[in-house]
Amino acid sequence: MNDAKIRLYVEHSLGQGQSIALSREHAHYLFGVMRLSVGAAILLFNGTGDGEWRAEVIEAGKRNGIVKCTLQTQKLQLPPNLWLMFAPIKKSRTDFIVEKATEMGVSCILPVQTDFTNAKRIQLDRLQAHAVEAAEQCGGTFVPRVQDMQPFDKALAELGDRQLLFCDEKMVGEKPVMRKTPGPWAILIGPEGGFSKRERDHLSSLKQSCTISLGPRILRADTAAVAALTIWQMTLGDW
Repeated sequence: MNDAKIRLYVEHSLGQGQSIALSREHAHYLFGVMRLSVGAAILLFNGTGDGEWRAEVIEAGKRNGIVKCTLQTQKLQLPPNLWLMFAPIKKSRTDFIVEKATEMGVSCILPVQTDFTNAKRIQLDRLQAHAVEAAEQCGGTFVPRVQDMQPFDKALAELGDRQLLFCDEKMVGEKPVMRKTPGPWAILIGPEGGFSKRERDHLSSLKQSCTISLGPRILRADTAAVAALTIWQMTLGDW
């Protein structure tokens, strides 16, 4: 059944016959922008075990509306147990990292404050909204949680025994080679100015740290995130 083209993330339980009251924003988008009416079909997901459902509009208003679940169209597809840790950069490029991480399959997104990070704060709600929009647009049924920015040392302390893929710009020109240790992983992408000597020494001391190059050219931070995710997914992920 392919009559439903619009996908929305909702914070409601989904199931056969379940009715969902739409938020004012969703009602405006569906009925004011997209001009849907009673009887139209949309797709809903909530990032939980409910998966994705086809729902039919049963009430439509300018500021509210009700839809009813009629058919499950996808089960929940969880991403690998992979964190993306990165130093925030310019706003639009940080948005890009969050969007692509969601599309490519991560379980958690952790902004990190490094010694050379330019951004002093992040707009957490905006970044989480970008993750939701990315999942809506790419057909995903899971939305990774974006964490608040943490200092470098605290973020590394939370790794536990999680394997860490450290993308080191100092190794430019070397062939990317990573070990194939199964289990949970994290990818760490540095800021535009790279890591400080203190941070580099700390990373080198971690027994679970796997240091790799991202190829023959130094990449921008947002490009490096996509490249690292690609290498990990091709080696250990669900591609």
